[in-house]
Amino acid sequence: MRLSVSNIGWGSAPDDPAVLELLRDRGVEGIDVAPTRLWPGWEGASLASAEAWRAKLEDAGFVVPAAQSLLYQRPELTLFGDEAGRRALVEQSQSRKEEELFRQIRERVSQGASLAEAFEEHPQWFSDLYVNMVHAGQATGNLDVVFKRLADYLQAQRALRRKVVSAMTYPMMMIAIGIIVVAFLMIKVVPKITEMLLEGGQILPTPTRILIGISDFVAAFWWMILLAVGALSYALQRVYYHSDGGRLFLDRALLAIPLVGDVLRKQSVSRFTNTLSTLLQSGVPVVQSLEITQRVVGNRVIADATGHIRTRIVEGTDIATPLKATGAFPSVVGYMVAVGEQSGELEQMLDRIAAAYDEEIEVTTERMTAVLEPIMIVILAVVVGFIVVSIILPILQMGQM
Repeated sequence: MRLSVSNIGWGSAPDDPAVLELLRDRGVEGIDVAPTRLWPGWEGASLASAEAWRAKLEDAGFVVPAAQSLLYQRPELTLFGDEAGRRALVEQSQSRKEEELFRQIRERVSQGASLAEAFEEHPQWFSDLYVNMVHAGQATGNLDVVFKRLADYLQAQRALRRKVVSAMTYPMMMIAIGIIVVAFLMIKVVPKITEMLLEGGQILPTPTRILIGISDFVAAFWWMILLAVGALSYALQRVYYHSDGGRLFLDRALLAIPLVGDVLRKQSVSRFTNTLSTLLQSGVPVVQSLEITQRVVGNRVIADATGHIRTRIVEGTDIATPLKATGAFPSVVGYMVAVGEQSGELEQMLDRIAAAYDEEIEVTTERMTAVLEPIMIVILAVVVGFIVVSIILPILQMGQM
């Protein structure tokens, strides 16, 4: 009998009593168990194969790894803070990979390394922001507070990312469906109808001739079109991730797109203020906080502006002056940061800015969806209408002859 409970982990037992024993060992009592028939072909699946499938789903992005999901949860985060908690994390691991991660962290801490140093050895799980906040929390003796603040920050960033992704999903689905419908018409429907029209030997109207030309091209060179789209996608990806100048150009172009650019800029500003506030409140020095923030804002234009602010602070200036001078941030952000610095409440002011921009992002995404939806419907209607008219015109001419 296989056992999988989301907050307990994976296990294997031969029968019901053994399952109950396994659950009691993991601190779960007072429940009943019963065998459940799995999908056909899965009855003989081993625990190793189940973990292998889970790993594949994690790599594909369909499942959030348990170790990574812990980074968003307050109670579980605090388990890192003491030996008993780290032992519990090892015992509750949901896969061998996660168990190995928690075991290595526990062993490194037991050997005398700090928790931040143990995290630093696993950059695929723990970012610079995570490591530096934990280091600051240990230095100030406020590790529990830092873990709670970090969980709040990561949850806010995940929620913000979901808002932007959900706003982009509907327009992209509409575009994809429109392309599929038009491609089907051009490759399958139009050739059969135009073949019938050409057999009549009549002179076809200009729209119909244009449609036939497009249809013949798409039917003959569809593979070339797909290859060109794939090559363009690959080239843009290479330029974006492997060229500093190319990434700056593309990020600047994205910010210049109406509606979409507004959402992306507000997302970057919200991430900047939220990240900087979280780091400063955790005790990370301002120069180091800006260095970390520069790496996580997600947009090269805002990242370069953050680097400029950091350089000027090293020279002895405040944050607001170079922030205003970059021109990458809305002017209201610069003024609010200046007020926060003058009043000694910079972290609280940054939190207010982040909260305000999170609300604006929600409003802007709703407005963007409301605007793009009718535009895409009209474009699709025009394309399909052109195809229909091009087919009907010669049929009407035949009826008049």
